[in-house]
Formats: sequence, structure tokens, C-alpha cells
Amino acid sequence: MLQQMDVNSSISSVNETINATANATGRAAATPEGILTAYISLIVMAVFPIIVGSLRSLEYHRIACEKAKESGEVADRLTTRDAAMFPLIASGALLGLYIFFMVFSKEYVNLLLGLYFFALGVMAVASLIRPFVKPFVPSVVKPEITYRLQLTENYHLETAKPATSGSGGDQDNKQSEEKTQEGPVEMVRYDCDRVDLVCLLISLAIGVWYMLKKHWIANNLFGLSFAIKGIEMLSLNSVTNGCILLGGLFLYDIFWVFGTDVMVTVAKTFDAPIKFVFPMDFLEKGLWGSNFALLGLGDVVLPGIFIALLLRFEHSKGTGSRLYFFTTCVAYLAGLILTVVVMHVFNAAQPALLYLVPSCLGLPLLLALVKGDITELFRYEDHPPEGKEKSGTKRD
Repeated sequence: MLQQMDVNSSISSVNETINATANATGRAAATPEGILTAYISLIVMAVFPIIVGSLRSLEYHRIACEKAKESGEVADRLTTRDAAMFPLIASGALLGLYIFFMVFSKEYVNLLLGLYFFALGVMAVASLIRPFVKPFVPSVVKPEITYRLQLTENYHLETAKPATSGSGGDQDNKQSEEKTQEGPVEMVRYDCDRVDLVCLLISLAIGVWYMLKKHWIANNLFGLSFAIKGIEMLSLNSVTNGCILLGGLFLYDIFWVFGTDVMVTVAKTFDAPIKFVFPMDFLEKGLWGSNFALLGLGDVVLPGIFIALLLRFEHSKGTGSRLYFFTTCVAYLAGLILTVVVMHVFNAAQPALLYLVPSCLGLPLLLALVKGDITELFRYEDHPPEGKEKSGTKRD
């Protein structure tokens, strides 16, 4: 009986603390069950796009490599310098947004940025839902009919070339003659079929819903699309680049969260689908909850592209093993849970990369040392320069 009273007393104390905090911040009170539901939902929304995006990246980068070989062009890839500079560029962008919100009305800034992310989100959602929509498009619609959106620019080019000498005096005096070239230059080209148009209509409906209502479900649909496409398409190219990038962002996140109020202010003011949100009062208010817990997309995409790189490394070996991939996914999950626990215990914003970077880098590198793969792991490149194999060894 005494134990039961102690438990009830503890629960009552937690509820009083939560309600007092909510009243002080002007937010609706949340129950422990509601907070736990929100945190679990955020964790699921973070892990899901990492797994899906990593698996999709296998096919995407295979096609990218084939196109690069056929065209003879160098595939887009992150360089070591890019990885080192990214935290500095991100710091400048973050500080710029902070200043914009301080100087200009946040409503106008959010409107401009919202329109930009609206366009990106519509395209991302349409691309992701195509495989699911295609089987339901009836043949009477003739889904095989294609359309092309093409923007071209006409140019007028005049070049001078030496004139040939001849018997006429005028030809002897002529130093050059003009040669004129005219033609279109392709600026934008977008090919689609009727299935794409159906997907575009669906994604436009989601986009309009988001712009008009700012509903958290519409926000998360856009966020999931951004995260999956980002992890699928972005490439660190090498583990070295990944270590440099994540190491720099580790310091970046600590400084801007603990050292200043810039990160927290921008996160709370920037009203765009660049974060996952879930209402902590979901159990009481359902879909109309308003007391949100949030997780930035950067804390998902940046570790996610490193996890996707490890999956492609294992795939290049042809063994069928995915030990590095699953190990790092578990490490990410552990780091994210630790972030949530610390955030809840101290009731303060936490730099998630403070916990995610050591876990996502430390565990796979330790595994590589144990397995004896460390040299091969650091030699691997997604898009190696000409004359090098995927493993980093010279071609015969």
C-alpha cells in the first residue's frame, strides 16, 4: 500500500511540474503519457526515412554512376573541402535567418520561405508517391502519354575570323568577316506522363492544405519527403568526408544551441516543413493538438546520409551483409533516445548531434577495427576518380 501511495505521489508530482512549466510558457499542459507518445512518434519518424532513403540510395547512385560513365562527365560528389566548409556555411545561413527575423516581420519572411518549400515539397511528395499511385491509374486515362515542359533561350553569337586574301583590293584590305550563329539553348526540361500529373495533383492538395492550415500532419508529410529524398540523393562520397562533416557539425550544434539563443530562436520562429512535429496533447485533443515536440530534419538527414554511405559500402563488397548499416541504425536510435531523455530531464533544448555524432561514428568505426575493414572502409568512394575502383584500389 505504501509503495502504491509512493507511485501515485510521484505521478502527481510529475503532473504538477509539467503543468507548472506549461503555464509558465503559455502552452497547454501535457500528461506523461502524451509526452511519451510524442517522443516515440518523433523517434519513429526519424528512423523511418533513414532506412527508406538509404535503401533507395542504392539504385539512385548506381544509375548516377552509369550515366557518368556513359557521358564521360564527373558525377556530382562532395569533396573534402566541401565537407570542411559546410559547418561554416551553415553557420552563416543560420545567423542570416536570425538577423532576418530580428529585422523584418517574421510573417513576411515565413511567407517567402514557405512558398519556396511549398514548391520543393510538392515535387518531393509527387516523386515518392508515384510507385503507389501508378497501379491505381486506370488504363482509360492512357497513363503512357507523356508531356514535356521545356524552357529555352535563343542566342545570337557573332564570331570573327580572318578573311582570305584575293585579287580584289577590297578583299586585301578586309581584316576579318563576321560569322553569325543563332539557336536555342535549353535552360529547363521536365518530362512527365499522366501518372506524374495525378501525383502532382495529390501533392498539390497536400501543399495547399499545409499553406492554408499549417497542420502538423501536412508538415510531417513534407518533412518525410524531404528527408527520404535528401538521404537518397546526397552523397558524402567517402567515410573521410563523412567524419569531417559530422565532426564539424558536432561543434556547430553545440555552439549554436548552448552558446547562443540563435538556433532555438530560429527553430521556434521559422515556420517551414524542415522539422518533424508531434502534439504532446495528442491523447487529449487528437489531430487538433497544439503543444508540439519537435525534431529538426538536419538531425535526421545528416546522420542519414552517412548511414546510407555505409550501406553502399557494404553493397559494393557483394557479400550481401548489412551489418554496418543495421549497427549504425541502432547506434542512431540509441543516440536519439539519449537526446530525448536528456532533453526531458533537464527541460531544455539539446543539440541532438552532440549525442548522435559520437554514436553514429564511433560504433561503425569500432566495428570496422574489430573486423579488419578499417582500411577498406576509408578507401571506399561512391564516385571514385578515373582510374580507381570503388574500393579505392587502382585498376589493372
